[in-house]
Amino acid sequence: MEKQGFLSLVNLRLRQSALAISIVAVIAVFYDFGFNQSDRVKFGLNSLYTLTLLVGIVATIVRYFRKTETPPFQAFIFDFLSVSLFGLLLIDKFNLFPQIEFFDFFNSAPWIYAAIFLVFIRELASRKLNLSRTYFNPAQLFIISFLGIILLGALLLLLPNATHGGIRFIDAIFTSTSAVCVTGLIVVDTGTYFTLFGQCIILALFQIGGLGIMTFASYFSYFFRGGTTYESQLMLSDMTSSNKLSEVINTLKNIILITISIESIGALIIFSNLNAIEIPSFFDRAFFSVFHAVSAFCNAGFSTLPDSLYTGFFRFKYGIHSVAMVLFIFGGLGFPIVFNLFKYLRYLFSKRLLPFLLQQGKENTVTPWVINLSSRITLITSLTLFVLGSIVFFIFEYDNTLAEHSGFGKVITAMFGAATPRTAGFNTVDTSAINFSTLMLIFLLMWVGASPASTGGGIKTSTFAIATLNFWSLARGKSRIEIFRREIADITVRRSFAIISLSLVVIGTGVFMIAFFDSDKDLLGIAFECFSAYSTVGLSVGLTAKLSDPSKLVIIGMMFVGRVSMLTILIALVRKEQYKNYRYSKEEILIN
Repeated sequence: MEKQGFLSLVNLRLRQSALAISIVAVIAVFYDFGFNQSDRVKFGLNSLYTLTLLVGIVATIVRYFRKTETPPFQAFIFDFLSVSLFGLLLIDKFNLFPQIEFFDFFNSAPWIYAAIFLVFIRELASRKLNLSRTYFNPAQLFIISFLGIILLGALLLLLPNATHGGIRFIDAIFTSTSAVCVTGLIVVDTGTYFTLFGQCIILALFQIGGLGIMTFASYFSYFFRGGTTYESQLMLSDMTSSNKLSEVINTLKNIILITISIESIGALIIFSNLNAIEIPSFFDRAFFSVFHAVSAFCNAGFSTLPDSLYTGFFRFKYGIHSVAMVLFIFGGLGFPIVFNLFKYLRYLFSKRLLPFLLQQGKENTVTPWVINLSSRITLITSLTLFVLGSIVFFIFEYDNTLAEHSGFGKVITAMFGAATPRTAGFNTVDTSAINFSTLMLIFLLMWVGASPASTGGGIKTSTFAIATLNFWSLARGKSRIEIFRREIADITVRRSFAIISLSLVVIGTGVFMIAFFDSDKDLLGIAFECFSAYSTVGLSVGLTAKLSDPSKLVIIGMMFVGRVSMLTILIALVRKEQYKNYRYSKEEILIN
């Protein structure tokens, strides 16, 4: 018994040491990237990396000798591959088999850095993740996670090797906020101002910001532990919009899987639309493809090109435009809607198409409710906005920004112009040259934004749909909102109008403050940037980079509020009222 207790204590201390060393090593990696090193410092860093790999191997192997802990099968596969990689790297480090050239393949810094992060992820994810409501409610945890990532991103962008000539703190925090909040507004050019290291930081920020840091943390915790606590499942059900606790982990898995799959396919198609004449370097083409695929799906709007997709010959690369459009439309639909669509397609194949092909008789005469009410409303609203927006954009800009395109190019560019204000942020036309009437359309599309539980912002399509259905019901003299043989819950209606009113308050306040700080700027331009910031769109008429520092702080605040939503902030700050067992008498108030 004493021996078992001693072994448990040793294992605990070993795992604590492994976590502490891996954290130090990760910081050292960023230091290594961020600063130019002397030979002495490089030797010290390499020694630290070697120690981290040794401790990582020992901690991983010892984990499997504990009877009280049996890692799940997927964790075993991860550990096996990781330990194999660590072993190969250590063999190369100590030059144990100099006659075998195979080990020279691992004599590269990226392998070491990747191994360090694997140790860090393994040890951190092994810790018990308990998202207890005792300390934070879902709204508070959501906000804190975003603030933490924004601050960390700003600090990383301040590293000397992240930029070509240094960056001010206000510009670093602006860029980090824009990336994490998947907005895309910039004060410095991403492609020329930031180094490859800086661009990779921005890429990681909008990938994490698009999905949420808690999504990654929760999934990795489940991946390595094989389970999660009941309190954590309750918290995650709010974050993932899961109706059942049993669906929480599956939802997390699907979010990660679908994101990686769609982004990978998008990157491959973008890569296939590039050639060596346009971008000579293979690595540059690959990085360009990955960067823009992830940026598009996350509705981030960041581009390594100076004028986004309007730059040079890219404005005529309709294949890339089409791929990017599909990516940010999928990203803007929201994961619950995407899951529901896949479920519906699976139902059509298994219950309709397959029996028809096999010439089987109809077994079910009743069509089940596969696509839920939320998905129906969101899809119809999104499709309506997209079609009407494309038609209006095509008509109003035919002889203006679409004049340089012809035939199919006009159609694709018009469709892109209608889709991108829905928080995507890419542009294939000169935004500052757009007609006033078209700008009004873009204002509306930016304000509505993407769908709920998506990577986009705005008041959301469902909110806009509920408001439209509400005044239509009032006009018909109905006391409740009914659609598709369903009644919309009162709490949904109240929430929708709260979001609408709060959005107008925030945008109006932002316009007022920027007009005060930068009184020489055009009011239309100020309003455009504020709508773009709040709805995390990223489109700009070229005003953002010219704003004063106080106005930049206003834009930063609006991007953050737009991403987390003002209602979420109020829920986080205001103490939840307990329901009482009484109700006051109702009385109507004169409205009009």
